Amino acid sequence: MTPAFRTAYVYVRNTYAGRLSETDAGYSFLYDTDYLALPDASAVSLTLLLNGKAYTSKTIFSFFDGLIPEGWLLDVVSRNWKIDRSDRFGLLLVACRDSIGNVSIREEQP
Repeated sequence: MTPAFRTAYVYVRNTYAGRLSETDAGYSFLYDTDYLALPDASAVSLTLLLNGKAYTSKTIFSFFDGLIPEGWLLDVVSRNWKIDRSDRFGLLLVACRDSIGNVSIREEQP
């Protein structure tokens, strides 16, 4: 597996669900095996169904990109955390800790 530049830990309803990694090949998402074993485990999105294999993409997955704020709120996030608007992974890490819905992104490992 390609080493990760940055890693985001994905939570569903405050339960650790998996790991999103940025690599030199693009991005990968892998569900945690303990999460998959939970009887009430649910998929992060309809495009990332519960699966024990890693999902890979050359671009950030649409679902995660959709969690990032837009418009004036994106300007505020970019300015306050001094993150370039084109750094989608960096924006995801700082702006989606407590996002609307049941999915949140954290920098710290569970």
